[in-house]
Amino acid sequence: MEPDTSASMPSDGPGSGHAARDPRPTPPTSDENRLHRCHKGRMLAGVAAGLADYFDIDPTLVRIGFVGLALFGGLAVPLYLAGWLLIPEQDGSPSVAEELLARERVR
Repeated sequence: MEPDTSASMPSDGPGSGHAARDPRPTPPTSDENRLHRCHKGRMLAGVAAGLADYFDIDPTLVRIGFVGLALFGGLAVPLYLAGWLLIPEQDGSPSVAEELLARERVR
């Protein structure tokens, strides 16, 4: 007969005392935590400052990352332009891409 090992192994089921963890990140709950282009600390279009604000890191680190991507493969320019087009302003106004699409719909 095989030994019963179920008593020695922890269970994550209900009533086991172990909290089940959800590996998915939770979305931001307020408008302050949403991704946006910042006015404060802006150098060009506010993309790096907005990303830094969203991830709660220093904007200098994001800018260094963009410089590194520019030097090694040139990926920084298209990524920055995509951020400028797709990320809305901090004040709640729509992104540049949303404005362009809205103009096309009016025509």
